[in-house]
Amino acid sequence: MGKNTNKIKDKVNGIGPVKIILLLILIAGTVCSFVFQGFFFGEGNIFENGTSKYEIINYMLKLVPPIINFIRLVTITVLILTILVAILSRTFQRSRRGVTLIKLINNMLRALAIIIIFLGFLSICGVNATALVASAGVLTLVIGLGMQSLIGDVVAGLFIVFENEFNVGDIVTIGDFRGTVVEIGIRTTKLEALGNIKIINNSDIRGVLNLTDNPSTAVSLIDIEYSDSLQRVEGIIAEKLPLLQVEGALSEVVYNGVASLGASGVTLHFSTTCLEGDIFAVQRRLNGALKQMFDENGIGIPFPQLVLHTAEEPKKDKDKKSKPASKKTASKK
Repeated sequence: MGKNTNKIKDKVNGIGPVKIILLLILIAGTVCSFVFQGFFFGEGNIFENGTSKYEIINYMLKLVPPIINFIRLVTITVLILTILVAILSRTFQRSRRGVTLIKLINNMLRALAIIIIFLGFLSICGVNATALVASAGVLTLVIGLGMQSLIGDVVAGLFIVFENEFNVGDIVTIGDFRGTVVEIGIRTTKLEALGNIKIINNSDIRGVLNLTDNPSTAVSLIDIEYSDSLQRVEGIIAEKLPLLQVEGALSEVVYNGVASLGASGVTLHFSTTCLEGDIFAVQRRLNGALKQMFDENGIGIPFPQLVLHTAEEPKKDKDKKSKPASKKTASKK
């Protein structure tokens, strides 16, 4: 896989130092809460009874046990999510499809974790989460009627992944945009090109051209002068072209014949195969190598020329202009 895929793999694997520090702090706090379980949640604890004469302080003390429970829930959920993502990364990250599945599963696990934390927070705050979940069916129906586009994006994203149309790291063309797939999410797909990120809704993806499955063709079109013998030029090409080396090319450079007869010269067609991610660099190197080969063998590359023709004036008009005007003199008697 190419450099873009390696970057994506690093993003999937990488847990930044800030996240590691926060996770360690949460784990340490959770362990301490279990060690001092009796102090925080035992009978007669100061948080429930309230020992201050100020109501605001007693109210804040009563909030400590629910906050600790919430920290426990967040820590356990995040820890499980991190472990699952690490296991999936180690198991399935040997191909572009594996990276794609990891990214999708990671997004789904994050969404599930947010729901669990939200329901746990409501339960800790005293809200009946069970009744809320039971009424989710009716809410889903009501919300679904107004979120048809979102549902369409989710379904389309699942089909893209499981039908293996394209994967993270592939270079694709969607509409008029060509870029590298950096993420296939539940709702959107992200393409990167020249540092720019294009976000496309999954349901809007039509007519995808996957450029990564097979080697691409780098083409070079070079003109020669009409005054130069085509037979001589093709003889030099047949002799020198097999010796031409182009960095990044996967095969030898091939001469495909005359592409067209232009206004100033005869256009010759050359091609080679390469990876799609290297196609522009290979085309530039191919142009330079062919130009150098032509210069070394005396093959001229024409430049646009403009020939002006002036129409000749009619002969009668020339005679009239060249004949001097006659003067009449009057005779005196």
